[in-house]
Amino acid sequence: MDNATVPLIPPSPGNTLPPLPNYTLSPLPPLVSPIPDAYLALALPIIAYWGLSLFFHLIDSYDLFPAYRLHTPAEVLKRNHVSRWEVFRDVVLQQVIQTAVGLVLSWTDEDAAVGKEDYDITVWAQRIRMAQSAIPPLLGMLGLDAQRLATNMTGSAPNFAGALTGGQYPWLTQTFTQNGVEMSAPAFAQWEILAAKGIYWVGIQAMQFIVAILIVDTWQYFWHRAMHMNKWLYTTFHSRHHRLYVPYAYGALYNHPFEGFLLDTLGAGLAYLATGMSIRQSMWFFTLSTIKTVDDHCGYALPFDPLQHLTSNNAGYHDVHHQSWGIKTNFSQPFFTFWDRLLGTMWKGGDVSLRYERARNAAQKLVDLESEKEAGKRSAVTQSHAEESKIADVRPYQDEVPRNLSPQLHRRVKPSVPSGKAEKQALASREQVLDDRQGGGVGVLIEEMQEEEREREAQGWLRRSPRKGTGSSRSRAGSGASSLTALRDRVNESLVGSCVTGQGKD
Repeated sequence: MDNATVPLIPPSPGNTLPPLPNYTLSPLPPLVSPIPDAYLALALPIIAYWGLSLFFHLIDSYDLFPAYRLHTPAEVLKRNHVSRWEVFRDVVLQQVIQTAVGLVLSWTDEDAAVGKEDYDITVWAQRIRMAQSAIPPLLGMLGLDAQRLATNMTGSAPNFAGALTGGQYPWLTQTFTQNGVEMSAPAFAQWEILAAKGIYWVGIQAMQFIVAILIVDTWQYFWHRAMHMNKWLYTTFHSRHHRLYVPYAYGALYNHPFEGFLLDTLGAGLAYLATGMSIRQSMWFFTLSTIKTVDDHCGYALPFDPLQHLTSNNAGYHDVHHQSWGIKTNFSQPFFTFWDRLLGTMWKGGDVSLRYERARNAAQKLVDLESEKEAGKRSAVTQSHAEESKIADVRPYQDEVPRNLSPQLHRRVKPSVPSGKAEKQALASREQVLDDRQGGGVGVLIEEMQEEEREREAQGWLRRSPRKGTGSSRSRAGSGASSLTALRDRVNESLVGSCVTGQGKD
């Protein structure tokens, strides 16, 4: 871009507004020379993604904050149905697609220019001056005489008096030269310029960020919810992301490539274009969105992590969505939860600590069982190693289902669910887990049901109560039992299908 100068625009006769200044446009120098800003805006989110992921991976590897972990190392190893290598590969693929789309957009953007800032600030100062004309009528509606008030304050607060009279500042003037002739024109009060700068440098940019966040949250909520409500969309695309029952940081963008493009790349690009952000604003926005997404999947509830406290949509909130009993709740991402609240899709089951404890116990038992079988060959598992990730089966329970878990054994097993709306949420979530046959959904539910059965037996929950419930309570219990029985039947059908499939492969 060549330098371009726009001359000063003098006031027209009878116009009491200060004139707009001239300005010269010149190319905006890169923030980090010699890298163009457009390329830096594409690189920063990727750098932030892997930098923050590495931070959490080191915390995992050295077990630095075990008290704040949402899941144990055993759960990461045993509950996830995808290897770390596959996660890494798919994330890199999505980032390649994201970069390619960003490059195309950057080629269509106009070159960024600098030099018009003072002109734009003056435009806002003019708007502030014009807005003051509404003050006298408003005061008159309240029974106040604006002119009298201004007269009384002229000596002590002249600028305030000028505002009361509707923006009249006859003592503020400036001189300029136009075509070799010196001319005089009205000038702005200092407070008008300061207010205009605040609007231009802070107010407008803050509004752009807020609107962009609302666009991303809205776009992702409704597409994310659609991915769960439509069985074909879920099994074809979104089920891949939910093979991470125990999320970790760099699995945040583990998606089907089409889903990654639709939800993340296209949603962020739409927010950028709709709000008219500059290329440097987009650096902040895209990088912040990436950091927030990684933090929501980090697997930690760190008390010193500011992103965990800015909004209620944090790692703990989103982790519920990755569990088999909460998969059809907590759809909001990545910033706020207002859509979940407004549309009733927030998890209603209350405290989830018992459910998390049950999952920890089940995973640890699997690890202990393997340790006993391989005694002397290797130490107890504390983390998922790279070697294991490369050879890991995406369906680690495939062999255990036909060998240890028969349909007859589980006919009396019913998943534990809370009552009311939470019951429907948990049942619908577990039904969806069964839909993901390729991801080993039946194995997930059978493992959970086994652990629930053992826990109830240990605490004597299976004993019948001597008291008889009322008719309404028996009716509700019957309704709940019917729903649970339907889910149990689907588990058994899926289990039989898995066994037959496994035998056929052998």
